[in-house]
Amino acid sequence: NLLASPAMRSDILDNSEANSDPGSFTKQNHKMLKVRLSQSSGLFYAKQGSMVAYQGDVDFAYEGSGGMGKMFKKAMTSEGMALMKVSGDGDVFLADQADDVFLIHLQDESVTVGGDHVLAFESSLTWDINKVEGASMMSGGLFNTTFTGTGTLAITVHGTPVALNVDVPTFVDMQAAVLWSTSLKSGIRKTAKAKALIGRGSGEAYQLALSGQGIVVVQASEGHPVPKA
Repeated sequence: NLLASPAMRSDILDNSEANSDPGSFTKQNHKMLKVRLSQSSGLFYAKQGSMVAYQGDVDFAYEGSGGMGKMFKKAMTSEGMALMKVSGDGDVFLADQADDVFLIHLQDESVTVGGDHVLAFESSLTWDINKVEGASMMSGGLFNTTFTGTGTLAITVHGTPVALNVDVPTFVDMQAAVLWSTSLKSGIRKTAKAKALIGRGSGEAYQLALSGQGIVVVQASEGHPVPKA
């Protein structure tokens, strides 16, 4: 037992397991989620491949996209989440590409989230895939997932985010938008690419256009770089 060994000394051992209650979502640190399961706390859903460790008697079952209707939407939109259903009795640790983890606590309300940002959520929440008004294949689609109900949702963000209060028309790079209030009206705005103005290319860029009253969370990047073939 390294933690009990009198000979080993390292500040890495300061990162010991966080305390949590059964059924709760707890941030182990800013890049890792801990979920404590018990027979009475039920189950939760997590992004496939996000488990980095677990202790106890825990079962992982393939959940797919959440039913035939959502599977069809996923096939048509490229949006959706490959999920696993996690149940049992023990502690589960989740992470995704060392992105920062944030917890969203919903109380009989809803929020719209980019599917790529979903790490895990409680089974008490319902979800569905929705298309942003005005989105097209030319604009890259833009389908996101709406969560509704009471429960906790864990998301991941690449780069420190900012939460903007939307009380005037707000425009966000489509790859930088993490989540926004379902009370907001969303659409697509088309503009010339900046590089077209300086002679390095041509074409158009698209932003998520939001109006009304609510918030939008924007990450400090356009996502992880796509590896070159």
